[in-house]
Amino acid sequence: MGSQVSKQVERRKAISTEKKVLVDLHEKSGEDFPGSDYRPSDRKNWMSELNPEKLHVNQIVWPGTHDSATNKIGIPLVSRPFAQCQSLSIYQQLARGTRVLDIRVQEDRRVCHGILATYSVDVVIKDVKRFLGETQSEIILLEIRTEFGHDDPPEFEKYLEEQLGEFLIHQDEHVFGKTVAELLPKRVICVWKPRKSPQPKAGSPFWHSGQLKDNWIDTDLPSTKFDSNLKHLGEQPPVSSRKFFYRVENTVTPQADNPVLCVKPVTGRIHGYARLFIAQCFAKGVGDRLQIFSTDFIDEDFVDACVGLTHARIEGKA
Repeated sequence: MGSQVSKQVERRKAISTEKKVLVDLHEKSGEDFPGSDYRPSDRKNWMSELNPEKLHVNQIVWPGTHDSATNKIGIPLVSRPFAQCQSLSIYQQLARGTRVLDIRVQEDRRVCHGILATYSVDVVIKDVKRFLGETQSEIILLEIRTEFGHDDPPEFEKYLEEQLGEFLIHQDEHVFGKTVAELLPKRVICVWKPRKSPQPKAGSPFWHSGQLKDNWIDTDLPSTKFDSNLKHLGEQPPVSSRKFFYRVENTVTPQADNPVLCVKPVTGRIHGYARLFIAQCFAKGVGDRLQIFSTDFIDEDFVDACVGLTHARIEGKA
């Protein structure tokens, strides 16, 4: 018992120390970066606002959500706080400016996060199609994966193609060099990551797991995650020559050996440092690597930071 208490005391000290590291870095370095003062007038249509004929796919800094479809997961006030990473619906996230969705499914096509399940993936698709119907030039990157420990939903590629076929941008590395206007009227890059079924092949309506990469660091220590994100991002090619999407997640996650297991207070340790992270990317000389930037509980300022850097790239300022 005494050793467990001692361990928890040390963990709390480590968390406190790491939170202070980010506070001090913010006070010392600030959060200015190319485009940091830019604010889109219409987040729902920010790609259209940036001019689809000028905006190349490899210039976009894509604002994304982590565990996107968890707004109604679990039982309110009971199990939901342990698995909810977003409070907005998929449609609301897209209207706020989100352009990358992270959807986990289980065998019965229900969205899940670990052992907890929520609504059917049909709800996600309905929200995506509603958003596409209300906009004209917004491109969505839709990642759907079979959650760890589950089998792939039967005939899932067929289902996705039936639902989204008219919108799907087929797997093609030349997409990265094209403008948004050149892709229209196709509007969805769908990355399908099955656990056991064959990966989508070249030319398929779906993109495979090797075309959306990340280096997930499972920690509740904010400075550790912040520094690891910078390190791994620096190991990637610049977006101008990259033929895959690379994601950085501005999140930290609850750990089983720590008494704080609710998502929101844990991820809040790093949530407010998204602009600092972008600024540090430029301070470290890796600003040209940033591409997908995801977060829990996405907010307007996070979207504005990503759109601002995208605007600066179009203007040749980043």
